[in-house]
Amino acid sequence: MPGTARVVLANQPYHIAQRGHNRQVVFAHADDYRFYLETLKEWKTNLECRVHAYCLMTNHVHLVIDPGLQAEHPALLMKRVAGRYTRQSNKKESRTGTVWEGRYKSSIIDKGGYLPACCRYAEMNPVLCPEDYRWSSYRAKAGLVKEEWLDYDVFYMGLGKSEKHVSMVT
Repeated sequence: MPGTARVVLANQPYHIAQRGHNRQVVFAHADDYRFYLETLKEWKTNLECRVHAYCLMTNHVHLVIDPGLQAEHPALLMKRVAGRYTRQSNKKESRTGTVWEGRYKSSIIDKGGYLPACCRYAEMNPVLCPEDYRWSSYRAKAGLVKEEWLDYDVFYMGLGKSEKHVSMVT
């Protein structure tokens, strides 16, 4: 039986979470994380979505995505990223079937108040010292690495006098 259609609004950010099937490990090696992020980068560009934050955990992902002008783009983005990752993982592990547990979860985010908090939640999810965790957007926002494909929301950008000052905020 198909699930109910999601209500998605254009130009409105969403917190998306997707778990591995039976909460099993999805990302076992650094190459797995890199492949997922490269695919995410490619499809966010193709579909003109904005990715404000991400965190890849061993058995699930957190994304903060704004679809831009096309409300259907988060669904297309997740379909492409999850599908490509599943095919890659199955080929690598010589198996078949899904990697992901059902549909991804999606929650609308209030741009005014909750967007910065939701980004922070996603980025702080894995550890006490997020600057040490390589698979989160925290390091880019803290100015520790460059990720030019990441989209900074207007509230985050308002933290500093310039992009240089913003990237030094932790």
